[in-house]
Amino acid sequence: MKNILYLLLAISVLIMACNAEADQKKDTANAETAAQETKPAKPATANQPTASAGDQSKIDQDLIDKYIADNKLDAKKTASGLYYIVDKEGTDEIPRTATVKVHYEGTLLDGTKFDSSYDRGQPTSFPLNRVIPGWTEGIPLFKKGGSGRLIIPSRLAYGPRAVGGKIPPNSVLTFKVEVLDVKEPKAHNHSHDHGHKHDHSDPNHKH
Repeated sequence: MKNILYLLLAISVLIMACNAEADQKKDTANAETAAQETKPAKPATANQPTASAGDQSKIDQDLIDKYIADNKLDAKKTASGLYYIVDKEGTDEIPRTATVKVHYEGTLLDGTKFDSSYDRGQPTSFPLNRVIPGWTEGIPLFKKGGSGRLIIPSRLAYGPRAVGGKIPPNSVLTFKVEVLDVKEPKAHNHSHDHGHKHDHSDPNHKH
């Protein structure tokens, strides 16, 4: 009888040991799972490489080609990749150092308008050498008094920068432009006749 009791006791101890080992393995597995779940995620940009300059130029070119084809435009291309359409040819050449007065409307390729001097009810004046390269090159193509359209690849516009919450990075831009007036920079001649007296009280006096 005692032998039977000892045997039952040994079996009970063995069962308890097995259960304890199983519980320990389960706790270890749960701890490893929790550790994996709380491990910080990799930045979202790690698997999102940005386009190189060459790739972006190809992307822009494909978009421009489609835009021109879809809208049946007769656009000319310059060596830089700028496209332009002359609706009305002006008369006088425009140096790239000039200040111009223009009316314009700017849109994205999908037609979203991001800026317009027409909406503000007044033209805008600016030095050509202080704007985006697409304007510096493009506006003189219309000449003074002329008008037309510009299609500007992103590298000649704002590149990878987003602007004003309205222009996304790497955007191709289009502009309708009227060149209303041109003011060329005045050359300053500082050499004077030593015998000449300047009357600065005369508003009509010129050096």
